[in-house]
Amino acid sequence: MGSPADAVKGSGSSNNSARDSNEKTGDKLQKPTSTSKNEADLETGDQEQGLSRDLHGRHLQFIAIGAALGTGLFLGIGKTLAIAGPGSLFVAFLFVGSIVYSVMVGLGEMAAYIPVAGSFTVYASRFIDPTLGFSMGWIYWFSWVITWGLELTAAGQIIQFWNPDLSIGIWIAVFWVLFTAANFLPIRWFGEIEMWLSSIKVVTVVGFIIFSICINAGASPQGYIGFKYWNNPGAFREYATFDSDTLARTVPVTGATGQFIAFWATLITAGFSFQGTELVGVGAGETSNPSKTIPSAIRWTFWAIFTLFMGTVFFVGINVPADNESLLSSNQNASASPLVIVATLASVKALPSIINAVLLTAVLSAANSDLYSSSRILIGLAEEGHAPAFFKKTNQWGTPVYSVIACTVFGFLAFLNLSENGGVVFGWLLSITSVAGFITWALINLCHIRFMKVLAAHDINRQDLPYVAPFQPYLSYFGLFFNVLILITSGFTVFLHWNTSDFFAAYVSVLIFVVAYIGHKLIFRTKVIPLAEVDIVRGRTA
Repeated sequence: MGSPADAVKGSGSSNNSARDSNEKTGDKLQKPTSTSKNEADLETGDQEQGLSRDLHGRHLQFIAIGAALGTGLFLGIGKTLAIAGPGSLFVAFLFVGSIVYSVMVGLGEMAAYIPVAGSFTVYASRFIDPTLGFSMGWIYWFSWVITWGLELTAAGQIIQFWNPDLSIGIWIAVFWVLFTAANFLPIRWFGEIEMWLSSIKVVTVVGFIIFSICINAGASPQGYIGFKYWNNPGAFREYATFDSDTLARTVPVTGATGQFIAFWATLITAGFSFQGTELVGVGAGETSNPSKTIPSAIRWTFWAIFTLFMGTVFFVGINVPADNESLLSSNQNASASPLVIVATLASVKALPSIINAVLLTAVLSAANSDLYSSSRILIGLAEEGHAPAFFKKTNQWGTPVYSVIACTVFGFLAFLNLSENGGVVFGWLLSITSVAGFITWALINLCHIRFMKVLAAHDINRQDLPYVAPFQPYLSYFGLFFNVLILITSGFTVFLHWNTSDFFAAYVSVLIFVVAYIGHKLIFRTKVIPLAEVDIVRGRTA
């Protein structure tokens, strides 16, 4: 299929230079020795990218937890509970959790072996096809810079819970300045800030679970609750739509089919909530001792997020009836949170303000993680030649100044919500984020399947890797299949009641990805890289 240079045409000069270096030193893609340049980089910092390796495992974990524990869990599950019921909600989160597990263990195996900034966006370019890395990287980057604007808007709306007269524009500006400044700090300081912000959310969720156990057991005027709400109004509801004014419930499909449709529609909400878990791999290029740190961070991050999610979803489901009208509130502050509804039903008056304060912390922590992750993804794109090279430049602290600047500008999109029609535009932009996670997860699974084939082609035993993903290759195929299936059917409810605008909103991420892929392929004429020519040396650990 031609030389490596031909195979990666358009992917930047870095691939070629790495190949030339390997030829000169006689490295035929075998394992590097203990004195290799790659190992030196791991000890002294990645001189090619200028990033310092000052992140510890706890920082990686809390960056990912900070991104995942956001509005999706604290606000998003309310309406989903009303639509599908507590049983469908719990099973959907459990099922998506298994998919995320397949993604995380595969990512962990690759990131522990090749810990580079941008992580999986780089793997797609190196292991499969530069065009795939280009389209995957840009759709993923765009989803996070848009989410950065979403979290700034949500922060202003949450503060209006205490003072509705204050314009959210004030708080958008304040928090934009604060978190832009935080992302210019040395990475070690940034990691500490994110760790403490995320810790507040973790403590709150644990406290909520304990509180919910007490309420369910009878420590409120409601008395013992148990599973009575699973019996009435029911655990598995038929899919329904609600009138925005009267909240009248319409069931387009009845019976078991309607219940299955409700469950399947819930998978998108669960996926949006889990999105961000994979960010533990994005910081691989700034992690000290990645061969040990990353496997531990991967395991702890997944199980921490999974346990917190499942506990929250379960106890909300048994303590709040699915027909409670407060679940359908359009507010974006604590009054719409299922956690607050539990407290309200239990007649605990002080808790709403406390949860609103925590919700504010959750959103701000997520905003901080969003800006960090998007800037590192941009570095990965630049490293593979998919973005201008100056995005790799850093200051004396190892902070990628130009990448942070480029990403933080998109926070100004939050001001669209101040105009009469801007909210509609911003809503369309946010539709990109809802399914972009499934695109990314599917491609991470695909990259891991390809990675295992590359190792076999280079006669490298997987058992010698720093971390070995379990149940392979079956688990990665499982994740790939269901990620693609959910992605394709993500907007299926629009076919129950056709709306052209809703159709494009549901599939805009897929359309952007396809356009980016076809455009790059037509311009650069890249080819799938032969297994024997895949670069698994650059950035590799021992």
